Amino acid sequence: MDHFNLKKGELYCEDIPVSAIAEKVGTPFYLYSEATLTRHFRVFEEAFNARPHLVCFAVKANGNLSILNHLAGLGSGADIVSGGELYRALKAGIPADRIVFSGVGKTREEIGRALEAGILMFNVESQEELDVLDSVARGFGTRARVSLRVNPDIDPKTHPYISTGLKKNKFGLPMGQAKEIYQRAQKMEGIDVKGIDCHIGSQLIELSPFVDALEKIKSLVFELESMGIELKYIDVGGGLGIRYRDEAPPEPDRYARAIMSGLSDMPHTLIIEPGRAIVGNAGILVTQILYTKNTGDKRFYIVDAGMNDLARPSLYKAYHRIIPVEDKESDGVLTDVVGPICESGDFLARERPMPDLRSGSLLAVMSAGAYGFTMSSNYNSRPRVPEVMVHGNTFCVVRKRETYEDLIKKEVVPDEQVWRSV
Repeated sequence: MDHFNLKKGELYCEDIPVSAIAEKVGTPFYLYSEATLTRHFRVFEEAFNARPHLVCFAVKANGNLSILNHLAGLGSGADIVSGGELYRALKAGIPADRIVFSGVGKTREEIGRALEAGILMFNVESQEELDVLDSVARGFGTRARVSLRVNPDIDPKTHPYISTGLKKNKFGLPMGQAKEIYQRAQKMEGIDVKGIDCHIGSQLIELSPFVDALEKIKSLVFELESMGIELKYIDVGGGLGIRYRDEAPPEPDRYARAIMSGLSDMPHTLIIEPGRAIVGNAGILVTQILYTKNTGDKRFYIVDAGMNDLARPSLYKAYHRIIPVEDKESDGVLTDVVGPICESGDFLARERPMPDLRSGSLLAVMSAGAYGFTMSSNYNSRPRVPEVMVHGNTFCVVRKRETYEDLIKKEVVPDEQVWRSV
């Protein structure tokens, strides 16, 4: 459930007409519903209430400070994958001891900053990373709390670009190597082994991959305990999908029951890392039709949002429902909704039944709250769009629209005074 609804033939976000916000801030822009964020987080929190747990929002899905701050107020932790996401999470008020650091390419500098902050745990993804983490931690005179991310070789049945749990993927440690590396980690002066981590992919719409992966993780935990390696945390990752089109992903309570049932005989604290499932349907991208074009063979709606604003359709051929902000009743004509970028791959939808609309009409690209703004770019020297948050019948621009000056403010045209020799 979200709080984007048609009322009297017009799309509202909570209690505000989307068109009224568009008139104030211009298009395109991302629009988020605070009430939807609250509801989705609380559904996860309540679903796991029966046992000790920590919900760590996956910051890569949406790193806006206002969203992170709101989730922090609800008790959320953060799953981060970079020093920049650590900086954002801390700035937004998420306590360091509720932050887990994932990702295959952590630098020494990022590790140092996370140790200084006092994060809960590092999810380690390779033997060499473990060695570097040990070295940096000893340099700081401390011990780094770690989980080892184990790759269970489970097919998540999702898009190959967002699959992370197969042998061929770059993520995690092979099951066959994990015991040996845990034994090594136990002996390291700068390492404090605390848990085990597993994340098999994103936009999963079936429970069976989660359950199958969990069975492999449980088996490994029992083996580790028989070797005297006691763990406190089991991090089951995230990846629960949402409905973009006709998918029927399990609700968080079904997902939670399946996870907790599989771990009913284990006392460990659970860490869950949802991202898309919390924020995906809490946001939309609002765009305006610049031109309509009919070639005789095809109709195009050329809009002011492009692949630099929302990359998922071009990158993954992902489906996003697109609806007029003002409801139009007419037979749908197959239409390509395309942006202004100089790429044939710049589209938001292809061969989509759309009502007859004119230049100036507003469209809402639904389910755009996750991996929308966070994946946007300045390609074609386009300023990135603003982000807007709605709270009841009020709204706030929580990230201003970039300007042309913003595009070049970090650049330097060298003259004789700035050239430097090595």
